[in-house]
Amino acid sequence: MKKKKMQKKKMSLSTFWMLLISMLSILLVGVCMITFIHIYQNSLYQAASINSEQAVSQVVNTIGIYSDEMKQDIKYLENEIKVCNTKEDIRKSFMSMLQMQNNLVSIMIYSKDGELLNYYAIDQKLKKDQSKSLSYYPEMFSRGRYEISAPHIQNLFESYYPWVATIGDSLNSSLYGEEVYLVMDVRFFSILSYVDNVSIGQHGYCFVVNNNGDLVYHPQQQLIFAGLKEEELHKLCALKDGVYIQKDVIYSVKSSQENPWKVVGVSYTNELVQQKIWRALKTIAISALMCMSIAWFIIQIFSNKVSKPVKQLVLDMKEFEKNAEYYRYESIKGIDEVQMLSESFAHMVLIIQQLMDKVKKEEITLRKAELKALQTQINPHFLYNTLDSIQWMCEREDREKAVEMVSALAKFFRISISKGHELITIENEIEHAKNYLIIQKFRYSNQFAFHFDIEEGVLSYYCNKIILQPLIENAIIHGMDATIEDGEITIRAKETKDAICLIVEDNGNGMTEEQLRNILHCDGNKDYGIGLKNVNDRIQIYFGEQFGVFLESELDEGTKVTIRLPKITQEDARKIYLNE
Repeated sequence: MKKKKMQKKKMSLSTFWMLLISMLSILLVGVCMITFIHIYQNSLYQAASINSEQAVSQVVNTIGIYSDEMKQDIKYLENEIKVCNTKEDIRKSFMSMLQMQNNLVSIMIYSKDGELLNYYAIDQKLKKDQSKSLSYYPEMFSRGRYEISAPHIQNLFESYYPWVATIGDSLNSSLYGEEVYLVMDVRFFSILSYVDNVSIGQHGYCFVVNNNGDLVYHPQQQLIFAGLKEEELHKLCALKDGVYIQKDVIYSVKSSQENPWKVVGVSYTNELVQQKIWRALKTIAISALMCMSIAWFIIQIFSNKVSKPVKQLVLDMKEFEKNAEYYRYESIKGIDEVQMLSESFAHMVLIIQQLMDKVKKEEITLRKAELKALQTQINPHFLYNTLDSIQWMCEREDREKAVEMVSALAKFFRISISKGHELITIENEIEHAKNYLIIQKFRYSNQFAFHFDIEEGVLSYYCNKIILQPLIENAIIHGMDATIEDGEITIRAKETKDAICLIVEDNGNGMTEEQLRNILHCDGNKDYGIGLKNVNDRIQIYFGEQFGVFLESELDEGTKVTIRLPKITQEDARKIYLNE
């Protein structure tokens, strides 16, 4: 009976899968070891040949694209010479092209005798004693149209020696009255950097030779010129396009159809083939040992430590989806990864709930701020005093001033309501402030003066409504309550690089440093500063803490209040209306 029980225990599901996986692993390793060397070696040689050929083809294609761009540019310049009516028009066209294309160094026009007629370059000065230009030689124009030279140093300008390739063509120009040679120098850096970055294996590389076996460019050309490295240039130049596998080296050769150049790719069989074979054998052996070592534990770990906690986590997530606001989640125990995932989910639940709560509170605060702003500005005391002033004007039969005051009051209330929207144009906000100042100036019998300095460009932007009036009210009531005469209020609006600034400045009593520190943090029970805090809170709720109200003041000198706002366009405001 004990033996039967032991046999049944050994044949458990986890043991069965472990044995099956181990047997399959051993069988697979055996088959791979038998067939590996022959098949893998051949495939590596084939892959190395293909990679080398592809790398060389990419370089050739890049050279072709580079050459095509040069030809298109020279054709464009030729056409500009033909269609322009004056040499000044040619200069403008050529300089515009030089400014747009950073890789274009200079453009020259030579006579058929090789005399430099005109040159075009940005911020470069022609040498006084010019030696023979390395960018001009008559053979260039005898070989065919749009011949591209080998890279060379340009030597026309003072203290400027760029590495360039030259393309030129001859044409007849009515402006010059004879056949001229148009020459364009282009920086060779882009193609050089591409060739430098091409690698075939760890130590493989590409280089460029011409049909005469001369080196055009080599990533290690300094070593070659110093005699520390050798390349069989003439032998390689004589080879036809294709891949040539030697004992230790693989050469890939391909000619450029656009230039008399050949690109040669060099790679080493040791690093591309032999090292990979040994690395693969080592990997297979290690993998086999690891598989046999851990196969026994795979199913048990997966069942007890992974599957069950993951299923529980999925159920918890579904519960959270149903009731995200009031869901309470406690992280589950398991393997490190599952536990970390559970803890991350718990942290995410907490953050989401905090954000939901924050959004609710900010929405409530925003609506309260709107209501409080309207209630603060449209108060019975202000309305009573204004109507009383209008009645007094009517009794004195000062009808024109009474009409003006009634008109200002009507406009004041119309803009204050603004169809229930928080955002209005700065133009309307300025008008609202003007109407308020008109009313107050009548009430205070012209005891202060005011003027506006508004940039036209800011009027179409949007801002929170009723943000200037509380600032102006503070300036009148608190800033000038002891001022007998010469009271002055200035309202400015200007656009900066990243914001709109609305400024209210007075020459009144000013404030102490302590008042400045506390004014935006009043508790709402003090008259002084409540309007400023209301404005600051509304702006920051809408646009963030980088915007709002900023104060500057000196005692007995006056106060400057700056409202910093984002640049809200009509389209931005429309999106905000839709979200309200």
